[in-house]
Amino acid sequence: MQHKWFFTGRYSGYSLPSFQKDLLSGLVVGVIAIPLGMAFAIASGVKPEYGIYTTIIAGILISLFGGSKYQIGGPTGAFIPILFGIVMTYGYENLLIAGFLAGIILFLMGIFKLGSLIKFIPKPVTIGFTSGIAVIIFVDQIANFLGLTGVEKHETFLSNIREIIIHIHPINFYSVLTAGICLISILLTPKLFQKVPGPLIGLLFSTMIASLFYPNQVATIGSTFGEIPNALPHFKVPEMTFERVQKLIGPAFVIALLGGIESLLSAVVADGMTNSKHNSNRELVGQGIANIITPLFGGIPATGAIARTATNIKNGAVSPLSGIIHGIIVLIVLVILAPYASSIPLASMAPILMVVAWNMSERHVFFHMLKTKTEDSFVLVVTFLLTVFVNLTVAVEVGLLLAVVLFTKRMGDIMVTTKALPNPNNKHEKIESHMVTDARDCPQISIYNVEGPLFFGAAQTFEHSIMNTINYKPKVLLLRMGKVPFMDITGEYYLSSVIKDFSKHGVVLISGIKPQPKSVLVKTGLFDYIGEGHFSDHTGNAIDFALEHLNKDKCLGCKHFAFRECTVLSGEHEHIEEKVQLVKTS
Repeated sequence: MQHKWFFTGRYSGYSLPSFQKDLLSGLVVGVIAIPLGMAFAIASGVKPEYGIYTTIIAGILISLFGGSKYQIGGPTGAFIPILFGIVMTYGYENLLIAGFLAGIILFLMGIFKLGSLIKFIPKPVTIGFTSGIAVIIFVDQIANFLGLTGVEKHETFLSNIREIIIHIHPINFYSVLTAGICLISILLTPKLFQKVPGPLIGLLFSTMIASLFYPNQVATIGSTFGEIPNALPHFKVPEMTFERVQKLIGPAFVIALLGGIESLLSAVVADGMTNSKHNSNRELVGQGIANIITPLFGGIPATGAIARTATNIKNGAVSPLSGIIHGIIVLIVLVILAPYASSIPLASMAPILMVVAWNMSERHVFFHMLKTKTEDSFVLVVTFLLTVFVNLTVAVEVGLLLAVVLFTKRMGDIMVTTKALPNPNNKHEKIESHMVTDARDCPQISIYNVEGPLFFGAAQTFEHSIMNTINYKPKVLLLRMGKVPFMDITGEYYLSSVIKDFSKHGVVLISGIKPQPKSVLVKTGLFDYIGEGHFSDHTGNAIDFALEHLNKDKCLGCKHFAFRECTVLSGEHEHIEEKVQLVKTS
């Protein structure tokens, strides 16, 4: 069955034009991945070639065994603080063991179908640690950008800031010039040549300028790390003892957790761009296999790369073959051009990572959540600060604990003042913790009952329920939210996604919304986006508004005018004057 899915599900209808699209996208992403792989490895405290090995091996394996057709795997910026901390504390050899153990953990998570548990990590926690990682990466590159000498890298953020301040003088003018040329090239290239990768142009152009006009004036990969081999290393199993495993199992769990989150977030982004659906458990299995095998060839931990996956899709990828091709392209470049990589200045790598940090910072979402001034904002800030000033492990643990405690408190407060649902006196009433039901009577209007708290554990289910059941495009979407006692920022995020998607072709109405969910919508600006006039206390008033909106239009599928005169149920027209009255008085 799995083999059948692999070939028919991923490659059904595959043709020569499909291969040409995969070849082009794989080539583009492979070229982009080369400088990023080296930069991520250097920032993680290991030699640049280890990033190349990871790009090749993990990239191919994730595409072969993962659960997303478009996923591009490899080293990512999110891993940098974790891997650097492990290298500083335990050394490179132990990093390989930690990566190997993380691969086993990811594999088991997929086998035991734990992929769906990732959705229970609240948005403020993921945005908080992602933004914190971005700050760490950006600040860490200041020394290379300015060409500072004598700077020692430390595990803690404040110690690294102190090193930069102590060694801020003298600044190497040639390093600043090289980094500036690379940065400008990265920013301008997409505007001038949309299909040309900016990081590659910046790297090549700045390296050429430095080599021709001021050689030996800036630190290079060769002068810092030595020559890059032009072949993959030999297969080698790291020496694992019980003591080593016991010591590294904690870091391995952190790598596995972050790798699982990043890969599934990337897969979700790919789904949104392609209207496809990934298999989360298969994705974790693929990530596990890649992280088990990659350390055996000297590679560092890998996960799904959101930016490279998006680039893969934008360049026309149609199957996982594009990800396999991207790994092969990097291998070819390694064999042919590795000796030339030694002349790349470290100052050229700095702006590449700074741009990566800027793009991964989620700054718009961060400030959007911050301005709500709710408990979610508190969780966001605490997670962010702990990521920057302590470490990612503590940040995620405390962030999750805070989210659970605050959620439990808020739900307890609401249950004190809200009538219990369903009605305990009605023994025949069906109990459902979170339900979206379709009460559609006319092809021009869809009415949905939304019941239960719209929070981080149920928000994604809510979005899928509505998006999967609207199989046509009505002109009015009415959400009856009288039985939604509570909404958090994650629920607002998915509700906003549904509303903004539907607003492209129709009108959204909301009836019966409670004070707490309404206050969240007001704070985030979604209330103003929908429009005050589109909110009603009662469903009947909302239907009157819908009728006024529709009375100039013909009902879809028939010649009747006005909503009150017709409906389409099982392909038949029925008059529903009485049904409308029933809904209005309910």
